[in-house]
Amino acid sequence: MKTNQVIEVALKAGEILLTGGAEIYRVEDTVTRICGSYNVRAECFVLPTGIFITVIDSEGNPVSIIRRIRKRTVNLEQVEKVNSFSRSLKDRTLSYQEAMAGLKDIAALDGYGYVLKLIVAGIAPFVYALLFRGTVLEACVSFLIGIVIYAIKEKITQAGVFEFFEYFASGVAAGALSTLAIKLFPFMDLYRIIIASIIILLPGLAITNAMKDALYGDIVSSMFRLTEAVFVAAAVGVGVAIALSVGLRWI
Repeated sequence: MKTNQVIEVALKAGEILLTGGAEIYRVEDTVTRICGSYNVRAECFVLPTGIFITVIDSEGNPVSIIRRIRKRTVNLEQVEKVNSFSRSLKDRTLSYQEAMAGLKDIAALDGYGYVLKLIVAGIAPFVYALLFRGTVLEACVSFLIGIVIYAIKEKITQAGVFEFFEYFASGVAAGALSTLAIKLFPFMDLYRIIIASIIILLPGLAITNAMKDALYGDIVSSMFRLTEAVFVAAAVGVGVAIALSVGLRWI
C-alpha cells in the first residue's frame, strides 16, 4: 500500500473514533498502530476538533495531513469496531480497497433504531425519578418528558443548528413540560421531575473523557472537553431556568 493510502486509512479510522466519542489517546494510538502495521512511521496529534498526522514517505520526505472534525456524537459500537479493525491489521494487513470498505461499513453503523432510542430516553428519567424517591406517577411523567426532549434534540441536530442550541431548547422543553405537569397534578414534585428528565442531557461522557485525557497527559484536550461539558450544562440550565421563570407565574 502506498504511503498516502496508509495515511488515508489511518485518518478515516481516527475520524470515526473521534466522531464516535473516543478518548484522545485512543485515537492517537489507533492511528499510529494502523500506520505501523504497514511499516510507516507516523506521528499523530489529535484535538477534539481535528486530527494531525505526519509520516515519512519511501523517499524520506515528511508528509502531513489534517482532518477537521466538526461533528461529535456518541457511538461506542463504532469505537469498538475500529479498535478491533486496527488490531486485526497486525495479523493480516488489508489492501487499500479492503481497508477503506471495512471502515466505510463501520462508519455507516447507526447504532440502535430511533424508536428504541426514544424508549431508552424515557426509561432513564423513569428510573432516576424512582431513585430520587419519586412516585410512580412522577416517574411516568418523567418518562414522557424524556421521550419528548430527546425527539426535540434529535430534530434540532438534524436541522444542523449549532450544538449548544439543541441543549438549550431541550432544557426549555423539560422546564415547560414539567411545569405543565405540575399544573395538571399539583401534588407532584416539580424539581424532582425536572432533574430526572434532564439526566439524558448531561454531558457524562465528555466529563469522563476529559478526566481520562488529563490522566494520559492530554491537558489541552482535557480542558477543551471540560469547557464543552460546562457549556452544555449551562445551556440546559439556562433553558430550564427560562421555562420556570415563565411557567411558575401561572402555577
